[in-house]
Amino acid sequence: MASKAGTAASSATARIVLLALAAGQFLMALDSSVMNVSIATVAEDVGTTVTGIQGAITAYTLVMAMFMILGGKVGALIGRKRAFMIGCVIYGCGSLTTALAPNLAVLLLGWAFLEGIGAALILPAIVALVASNFAAERRPAAYGLVAAAGAVAIAVGPLIGGVATTYFSWRWVFAGEVVVVLGILVLAARIVDVPVSERPRIDLVGAVLSALGLGIFVYGVLRSDEWGWFRPKPDAPSWLGVSLVVWLMLAGLLLIWLFLHWEARMVERRREPLVDPAMLRNKQLTGGLTMFFFQYLVQMGVFFVVPLYLSVALGLSALKTGARILPLSVTLLAAAILIPRLFPDVSPRRVVRLGTLALLAGAVILMAALDADAGAEVVTIPLLLIGLGMGALASQLGSVTVSAVPEAQSSEVGGVQNAVTNLGASIGTALAGSIMIAALSTSFLTSVDQNPAVPAEVKNQAAVELQSGVPFLSDAQLKSALADAGTSTKVTQAALDANADARIDGLRAALAILAFSALLAMFFTSRIPTTQPRSTEP
Repeated sequence: MASKAGTAASSATARIVLLALAAGQFLMALDSSVMNVSIATVAEDVGTTVTGIQGAITAYTLVMAMFMILGGKVGALIGRKRAFMIGCVIYGCGSLTTALAPNLAVLLLGWAFLEGIGAALILPAIVALVASNFAAERRPAAYGLVAAAGAVAIAVGPLIGGVATTYFSWRWVFAGEVVVVLGILVLAARIVDVPVSERPRIDLVGAVLSALGLGIFVYGVLRSDEWGWFRPKPDAPSWLGVSLVVWLMLAGLLLIWLFLHWEARMVERRREPLVDPAMLRNKQLTGGLTMFFFQYLVQMGVFFVVPLYLSVALGLSALKTGARILPLSVTLLAAAILIPRLFPDVSPRRVVRLGTLALLAGAVILMAALDADAGAEVVTIPLLLIGLGMGALASQLGSVTVSAVPEAQSSEVGGVQNAVTNLGASIGTALAGSIMIAALSTSFLTSVDQNPAVPAEVKNQAAVELQSGVPFLSDAQLKSALADAGTSTKVTQAALDANADARIDGLRAALAILAFSALLAMFFTSRIPTTQPRSTEP
């Protein structure tokens, strides 16, 4: 062969291919973050409630999680480039449908279903296409830039959403996505793909088991804030006195176990499995997947906590909140691009450990810096560190996972990898939110209970109402609610002081669990190889 399908013809072509794949990753990550600042506006525009829009965001995550492994296998069967382009077309149709949506039903069709299916085809294909278009020694830089594009989308999403909602319309965000998709399809013509030599049947039983297992597990995690992790909240569904979240997560894990058991039987019968279970006995692959899980858990937890501090505790606008998060993007991109370029032979394990330490240090410094009297500037240094850590991990992990298996299995690895990152992102957001609300509630009740200015009946009423969960309120929101309730000036001031302190306690508790997660991840870094993958081609 003059040139393996795995190597781009020239540096110019390589840049075009990388731009197309990074743009695809950017789009996939943008949706979940860009609308968080516009939920109320979107709800009013399509004639539904905030809960309805939150349900659409949840459904988008669920569809992606359910079909990610199947999407990876489809790419292996029909070709990764074809799967990528078909996914882009489906995603673009979903974005156009969402931009024109007159009601919630159409919004769900476009945003949750079509975009979710498109993402399930695109994301695994991106992992495989980097492997087939770049030699092994160039993959860390390529994977780093692609992963950084996704993280940057999450960071700048609130800023883009804020600008669009404030000056134009949220619909322009989705209309813009259609234009970007058209651009990606033009650039994708340069992508090189490995020829598909055989087309075995898709394992339908495995597809159903994996979709149900991942979907039920993720749905349980996403409902934890509303229903409670273990002890059910008032009026929340339960079974045998335990929150339905526990039972959903257990059911999901059981189905995933059945899926792996079924896949092993498929291999024994010499049939084509959806995922070869032997891959999950690969130390390097499982090490990379585990670190991906922890990276996204901490990453999404941070993107949940920091905007809350800036927008609610400090009262910054969506535009100012987005601007304050931008330093993270700077160090993230710098680390993802420069580490592979300046240190091409560096030990992946060392980079991953240093990156994880940077995540830990950033979370700890931010936890210590948060204070009721602190300003927005306290997040800058911690976010620079967290961005550095995320970029360091992004520069190595994609290459670690793909190089652990033969290139023919890169699509399957892409599906499993993105399923794992979805799990990490869902758990990180849910865990940070639950810990924050629990700590906030406890702190608020303790502060109010110890304040003699607050009457006993008000304390009792607060205790009863907070059992179902306390909202994360700004001072303006709480003051308005207290004014409607007709409370005295003294009680109002006591509640405002208690709320300000409780918010900080809640945010610190959430950051503490994220820091603990980063520390826990350090124990799994020994499974990361110490040498960079190298191409075996002459």
